[in-house]
Amino acid sequence: MDESGGSGQPRSGTDRPAKPHAGPTAQTTDPTAPEPHDNGTPAAAPTADDTAARQPAADHDAAQDPPTSDTPGTTGTPAPDDDPAPGSRTGTGDAKDPDAAPRPPADPHEPEAPHAPHTTDDHRTLAHSTGPRNPPPQSPQPRGGLLMGRPFGVPVYVAPSWFLVAALITWVFGGQLDRVLPELGAARYLVSLFFAVAFYASVLIHELAHTVAALRFKLPVRRIQLQFFGGVSEIEKEAETPGREFVLAFVGPLLSLILAGLFYLAMQPVEPGTVPGVLLAGLMVSNLIVAAFNLLPGLPLDGGRMLRAVVWKITGKPMSGTIAAAWVGRALAVCVLIGLPLLTQSGALGSSAEDNVGMDTVMDALLAAILAAIIWTGAGNSLRMARLREHLPELRARTLTRRAVPVETDTPLSEALRRANDAGARALVVVDAEGTPLSLVREAAIVGVPEHRRPWVAVSGLAQDLTDGMRVSAELAGEDLLDTLRATPATEYLVVEETGEIYGVLSAADVERAFVKAMARPS
Repeated sequence: MDESGGSGQPRSGTDRPAKPHAGPTAQTTDPTAPEPHDNGTPAAAPTADDTAARQPAADHDAAQDPPTSDTPGTTGTPAPDDDPAPGSRTGTGDAKDPDAAPRPPADPHEPEAPHAPHTTDDHRTLAHSTGPRNPPPQSPQPRGGLLMGRPFGVPVYVAPSWFLVAALITWVFGGQLDRVLPELGAARYLVSLFFAVAFYASVLIHELAHTVAALRFKLPVRRIQLQFFGGVSEIEKEAETPGREFVLAFVGPLLSLILAGLFYLAMQPVEPGTVPGVLLAGLMVSNLIVAAFNLLPGLPLDGGRMLRAVVWKITGKPMSGTIAAAWVGRALAVCVLIGLPLLTQSGALGSSAEDNVGMDTVMDALLAAILAAIIWTGAGNSLRMARLREHLPELRARTLTRRAVPVETDTPLSEALRRANDAGARALVVVDAEGTPLSLVREAAIVGVPEHRRPWVAVSGLAQDLTDGMRVSAELAGEDLLDTLRATPATEYLVVEETGEIYGVLSAADVERAFVKAMARPS
């Protein structure tokens, strides 16, 4: 398929709170959303096979997600550390400010700090936090080319690299036309360009088959992208059963086979030595190549997703299916790297061995290296995403929530920080006179206020107003939590109980650290 603000470590909801639960608490956002599932469809020149590479998850978007039919991007959760003692943490940590002024008498009308329990060993205070280390999370924005339309409501993009491969296909196919139809002259390149466009239309149909199947199974599809080595359908969630996974993967090659059959039938009434005959034959062969290549049983190809579904069904473990299909994919990458040039040199692919010399040999080796790299990388991405997906259930809002202290709008920042440190809290929630939460004080804004100015700055001037999307349930976990946070990008979120009682604040920085820890843990 990625960025958050804040400086503290995540706190767990298992410690005993220092004070009774009352008043609002705030939460933070989720730095990354599950990586989308990609469906790869290799593009093939009239005489060559291509494959689609899965787009890496760069948006904290995990990740990444492997290509072909669907490869879910996922994320893991951290194993929180334990506090040295319950109620010992303050602000962004445990230590109190040695220079803090003596405490004034407690205000009987001031609401007490709610308990979002804590679990980490951070000894910084809220007043001395170092500020955000990462930008706030952003929801993944589809980019990567020219928007061509929205069939079934899914945007279709043509990547800039497509124009490069279209030019390459035009050149290669034009050379073949020169041998078959020499009378065309320079017009052969216009015919070749038409072939390139028609071929990628076939690739789009292949990807639309994956998309329609995903939508039929209620799986969201972010976009379809046509690129250098084919197409990618980015399916954002994993199929719930191995049967659905198999269907999602198989419909793409099936449509390519059907197209090949249709082009074959269309060839029958056409004279072979004509432009229509050559075009139809080329499209038939190209779609056969796309189908055959994608049916190879290794990730990130459609056949790899099918193999994963079969192993998943037999073992009952999606991870076992991913491991098996990914390693088969890596073996395929090695076979393509070594075998494709050897087959070409031997003349097994249709051309005579005497013709395959010089520049042709270099081009064959280069094509094999690119295809092998795409398959190897896609298989590795599949393993990485599967590991994240395995740890995803550990990501729980309740365990990552920071304890927060409620303060009224006109409370000086210095006084609010003193109360937070006394309560062992690491977040501030601005409330009205009735205790209703209005906004969250941004940690980055606190850091930007010099200590000598804090008695003169009201917390309301440093707070971000709460929106509906910034209120999340303490019961959310795993993919549901990530989907909720991704829908409303922010640096902090207010976490509430099912009863509406405020539980704490969730920070995007804490969620990001959870992902990093999940990646570091073995499966």
